[in-house]
Amino acid sequence: MSLFDLSGRVAIVTGANTGIGQGIALALAGAGADIAAVGRTPATDTAEAVRKLGRRCVLVAADLSTIEPVPRIIAETLDHLGGLDILVNNAGIIRRADSVDFSEADWDAVIDTNLKSVFFLAQAAGRHMIAQHAKDGRRGKIINIASMLTFQGGIRVPSYTASKSGVGGLTKLLANEWAAKGVNVNAIAPGYIATSNTDALRADPDRNASILSRIPAGRWGDAADLGGAAVFLAASASDYVDGHILAVDGGWLAR
Repeated sequence: MSLFDLSGRVAIVTGANTGIGQGIALALAGAGADIAAVGRTPATDTAEAVRKLGRRCVLVAADLSTIEPVPRIIAETLDHLGGLDILVNNAGIIRRADSVDFSEADWDAVIDTNLKSVFFLAQAAGRHMIAQHAKDGRRGKIINIASMLTFQGGIRVPSYTASKSGVGGLTKLLANEWAAKGVNVNAIAPGYIATSNTDALRADPDRNASILSRIPAGRWGDAADLGGAAVFLAASASDYVDGHILAVDGGWLAR
């Protein structure tokens, strides 16, 4: 069996309808995994592309601004795909405003989606994966999506920075608790990727130029650039990798 073969594995990917989530879902499917594509809007394009790769895909409608749908996401995945081996916590939102003007509503919305739901979905998946490993030795893989702002402060995104710093901390905490119980917990920290979350930055000529000038690779990243890292962290190749935050950033942090 290849170190990167995901045949027979089932992955939940949140925020799978576009951007980073879609790119990761297709990469995992390309390596052999079946996909539960979770999103507020149906990830129909993602599902079609997954099925063209010869893999199964179930659409799970869920708004992760609250933890209400968490048990149902796990249950529908198990019911329709027969298992759960991989969780990719990708769903996230961002709000921009100067810190002196930042509202409680924007703070709560981002923290609830980007941090609270990430923890409770990981908790639910972890319970299943720990029990599964105890039963048959099968390992679970949880991949959280962090950010450059897991390492840096950023500007005008206080709740986003707080949430992604929290994702980094949770990744390490869960790895500490679950590594010996058959669950690898790691994170990917995307650099500046061309998605809807970065539309405002790319539309601002000064910010766009400033960002590009710092990226050694000389370009914005594409969602597909994250696929290899996701497959690695989902596969047996990473069985001894725990609590790591893998930057896929075109060299941004090295600058």
